[in-house]
Amino acid sequence: MSDIKSLDDLKAAVADTPAAAVKAAIVREPMRDKLGRAYATGKRKNAVARVWIKPGTGKVVVNGKTMAEYFARPVLQMILAQPFTVAGVEGQFDVMATVAGGGLSGQAGAVKHGVSKALQLYDPTLRAALKAAGFLTRDSRVVERKKYGKAKARKSFQFSKR
Repeated sequence: MSDIKSLDDLKAAVADTPAAAVKAAIVREPMRDKLGRAYATGKRKNAVARVWIKPGTGKVVVNGKTMAEYFARPVLQMILAQPFTVAGVEGQFDVMATVAGGGLSGQAGAVKHGVSKALQLYDPTLRAALKAAGFLTRDSRVVERKKYGKAKARKSFQFSKR
């Protein structure tokens, strides 16, 4: 290998590498099990969701209940529908999810994260749209712990009345 000492040398070195080798490194393979499902784990706050998706009619089952039963608030149902809308595959996949920990809002976010990851594993061409929308990034914000000598994480007790 020759020494690269200028920008022209670098351009020449890059031009010498075959384009097929560069493209082969970027191509992602679909990851599905023997039943044709894609699996992913989604997390949000203290909630963890295990999500399986497979081609179907758009049925969503969370902890053995329908999405409308488990997430009664329309806002939470909208959160679950976002990955399908962004990817443009509404009504094409069935979702089976088990979720534990946290509250309903965190659980909805965890299922959304899991669905997004599973969609991009099932069909890698959807990755760009999901990544651009920020759905593949785990939202790492969690509740700050309570400190001793404090009323809550940062709130202090009243210092003085007068």
